[in-house]
Amino acid sequence: MIKLNNQLEKLGTETAFSVSAEAKSWEEKGYDIYPFHLGDLNFQTPLNIREKTTYFMNKNKNGYCPSEGIPELRQSLAKDVGEKRNVKYDLDNVIIQPGGKPTIWKFLATVMNPGDEVLYPNPGYPIYESQINYQGGVPLPYRYFQTENGFDIDLDYIAKSISDKTKVLILNNYQNPMSASSSKEELKALSKLAIKHDLWVLSDDAYYEIRYSKDPPRSILNFPGMKERTVILYTFSKKFAMTGWRIGASIGPKSLIKHMARFNINDESCTNHFIQHALASVFNDGIDYGEAIIKKLIKRRDLCLEKLNSINGLDISTPESTFYLFPNVSKIMRQKGYTNLEKFRIDALKNTGVSFCTREHFGTPSLNEEQQYIRLAYSGINRKKISEGLDKFINWIN
Repeated sequence: MIKLNNQLEKLGTETAFSVSAEAKSWEEKGYDIYPFHLGDLNFQTPLNIREKTTYFMNKNKNGYCPSEGIPELRQSLAKDVGEKRNVKYDLDNVIIQPGGKPTIWKFLATVMNPGDEVLYPNPGYPIYESQINYQGGVPLPYRYFQTENGFDIDLDYIAKSISDKTKVLILNNYQNPMSASSSKEELKALSKLAIKHDLWVLSDDAYYEIRYSKDPPRSILNFPGMKERTVILYTFSKKFAMTGWRIGASIGPKSLIKHMARFNINDESCTNHFIQHALASVFNDGIDYGEAIIKKLIKRRDLCLEKLNSINGLDISTPESTFYLFPNVSKIMRQKGYTNLEKFRIDALKNTGVSFCTREHFGTPSLNEEQQYIRLAYSGINRKKISEGLDKFINWIN
């Protein structure tokens, strides 16, 4: 028998897509479905981006381009990302990627050797854990604890977890699935740990600009010594409703970025040529096309909170970022006689049509977790459907 790579057994997946497929199957049977499962957006990509994309496609920007990305877009990103984080970058700090995910595996493949330990958020984006395992690293999940205002990182737990083999810290401020936002003090403490233990840092900034507060966003890059050891995962997917376009960037120290660029050559050769030109042109317009999306998202968030806060026993905070809610459903599960979170999810789908993910879709749960959480994404469902679906969910709970 032909043998396969043994490491395939360690390659995980993003099970939110399985939840989406399950809901689709249920819908095809004639049931109404209320899709809170995926962090997709049902908004149109801004018209100007679509028009410029067509323009450059017709201008025959359809062939190969530099594997690290076209200089115009790299320079535009260096300026925009640097200004929004109060650091200075130039185009050699930037390589273009076909989405946000490639930054995760290329970063780990550049800085991590087999047996190295990697700290990552759990609950968190499942591809962190998948890639650490697949590439032969040792996952060190770090946890959060719930507060009145949301979720805080357990800094003591991180400090106690670090050993001589720990090489990397993955940070997802403005976080999926919990919408956790790190305070200045929390970021400062993490930066001190990174410097003390000489850690590389991956700052997953996918939701950096999906924020509802007027306060400036916070970045770990603003602390001494962090620019030299931090790579930013940047994506256009969330800001411009471009999840299916697959374009993003890796931004970081030149000494590291030049090696990550070698994976671009070995993997995809280059990222879509005409889309890069379109986005470079949009940056030059100086218009924040994402602002209209934020205004719609905040109305959806507030409607979800209004509905969910009417449920006796459901514990939820008001997030300042992302488009996720992460309510604690432990009490309402007990009230309805549930001890299994997956059964609760499936029964909610079958009885109400409300489709959502749970904590179990975002990293391997630790053995001592007692509280139960679900994740509701309001990015791909309009307000009418939100109201209708959550009313059915509330009636089922009560």
